[in-house]
Amino acid sequence: MKNFLVWLIVIGAGGYFGSKWYLHSEVSDGMDMAVIMMAPYADVEYSGVASTLTGELTIEGIRVRFDGFNDDLYIDRLGIDTPSFLSLIELGDVARMQSDGMPEYFGFMVEGLRIPVGADYYKELYSFALEARGVGDALDAAVECTGKYGFSPQALVELGYDEQVFFSSITIHNQSGKFSFDMTMAMQDMWDIAANLTLAGDMMTEISKGRAFRPRLSSFEVAITDRSLNQRVADYCSRRGLSDKEILQAQLDSFKFVGEENGIEFDEYVLDPYMEFIGGKSTLVVTARPNEPIAISQIDLYKPSDVPALLNLEATAL
Repeated sequence: MKNFLVWLIVIGAGGYFGSKWYLHSEVSDGMDMAVIMMAPYADVEYSGVASTLTGELTIEGIRVRFDGFNDDLYIDRLGIDTPSFLSLIELGDVARMQSDGMPEYFGFMVEGLRIPVGADYYKELYSFALEARGVGDALDAAVECTGKYGFSPQALVELGYDEQVFFSSITIHNQSGKFSFDMTMAMQDMWDIAANLTLAGDMMTEISKGRAFRPRLSSFEVAITDRSLNQRVADYCSRRGLSDKEILQAQLDSFKFVGEENGIEFDEYVLDPYMEFIGGKSTLVVTARPNEPIAISQIDLYKPSDVPALLNLEATAL
């Protein structure tokens, strides 16, 4: 019996390490091919591939230099997350169309995406975003210090940052064909965001409709936690010459602009809690729970002022 158990352990370990080697080899080959395909546009390097028994598969130590730019972009880890190592193997079968089953959840992660504040590609991206919006007030103190159109490289320096460090994960849950999405995002020493979106109906049946597929929103919740950005913004706006009242109004205008870009005119049920949030409370929770599931593609057919009532949108400051 003792020898039998030893052999079971040896065979099991051999199977695990053999599967792990095969998985890493497959991913490395795919990554090497992607590096070759991206060569005309970017120089990409990575330090290796890693996986865990808990179901994570990651590409480690990524460095990217875009063609025409001199500064690098770094990513500590980029990968996927599943319930177990076996799920990773099964997910590969799904990708090769050799299996119809999906794990109960799978996710995508980005850890430690690092952008130096003075990176030439960030300066170019910021200028492109302004040009695309066609705005003429980007240099106004109230606009620039609150990052209404995104923070400029100079504003980030004034706010006390030398790099932007970004983390994100999106996890898709599959519960008997019903899908929900958990999303987390964080910008180090700025903010954290945790969100959940739930879709109505049996998604496998819905997706089978092809072009007629219209995902319907059942509920949405997002929690935004301040990690020092609100105070940094207030201090910088003050140095730009704004009074306390003007700073609050500038922050409110920037928040309204976020809504406008997404086709929403926020009402007092969202704006009042937001004022409490920038006034000192640490977290803003915004929820949307429409009385009946609504097709996401149809929301922009409504007037922005009608969308809060349509979505039953409200917020709380904690």
